[in-house]
Amino acid sequence: MRELEAAGRRAGGVFAPRWGDRDVRAGDAEATAAVFKALSDPARVRIVNLLANADGPVCVSRPHPELRLVAARRVSFHLKKLVQAGLLEREQRGVWAFYAVNREVLPRLGRIFELEGASA
Repeated sequence: MRELEAAGRRAGGVFAPRWGDRDVRAGDAEATAAVFKALSDPARVRIVNLLANADGPVCVSRPHPELRLVAARRVSFHLKKLVQAGLLEREQRGVWAFYAVNREVLPRLGRIFELEGASA
């Protein structure tokens, strides 16, 4: 979220421009690129998918059958990248860290692919 927030502040609080927007601010472009970069790894896509379909925040320190597909030593690395990009939220509960999809970001991501106003 830090990358998104920083880029959003530089860009006046706007994130995820539409492809149809004629004027894409540098901060918007940086924030959008950070999200795409975070999702460029198949393991991270699987993690986001798992958390998006979870009933609530997931503690990845506890064995989770779906995460067995991602090398255990890499899960923390991937989670950190996804949190930095703003796609996940991390909540510390004592010694356990729980992760959930950032539900505020998803609708903004959907805007990226709107072509309204784009030249044909």
